[in-house]
Amino acid sequence: MLLPVYLGLLHRSEQSLAESFRQVAEGHAAEPDVFHLCHTLAAQCEQHAEALRPVIDRYGEADTEDEPERLHAEALPSTRSGPVGLLRDLQDVYVLASLVDITWTMIRQAGQGLRDEELLAVVAGCSHETELQLSWLRTRMKQAAPQALVVAS
Repeated sequence: MLLPVYLGLLHRSEQSLAESFRQVAEGHAAEPDVFHLCHTLAAQCEQHAEALRPVIDRYGEADTEDEPERLHAEALPSTRSGPVGLLRDLQDVYVLASLVDITWTMIRQAGQGLRDEELLAVVAGCSHETELQLSWLRTRMKQAAPQALVVAS
């Protein structure tokens, strides 16, 4: 069974996403909505990682040496400045959140195959919040794009 590989990926990706949301919050603290909401979303990601704990205890979590080379997610190491910097940072977080989202989907499929109601309950709650995170990121990028791409020079 290779479910532990994806549980490990998801667990580490949620932690990386939390770090990235915090990085963006601190790097763009002048944007009050970004600062506050990114901290809230980071806490959600940490709750998701914690919600996975009983599932990981049951199925295991693959170590990084068991993980295929390209199957990983890195947190945002630093933020950029200015309107375009905000747009690019949000876009980077969006890419990471998309990885988390599709990984929840794959784990849902495994849970259905295993008929594991506890796993499916965890996936249902957490994946819904991840979808909302993606929705906020898309909306915030749409809001930032005109200022960053047309007005700023």
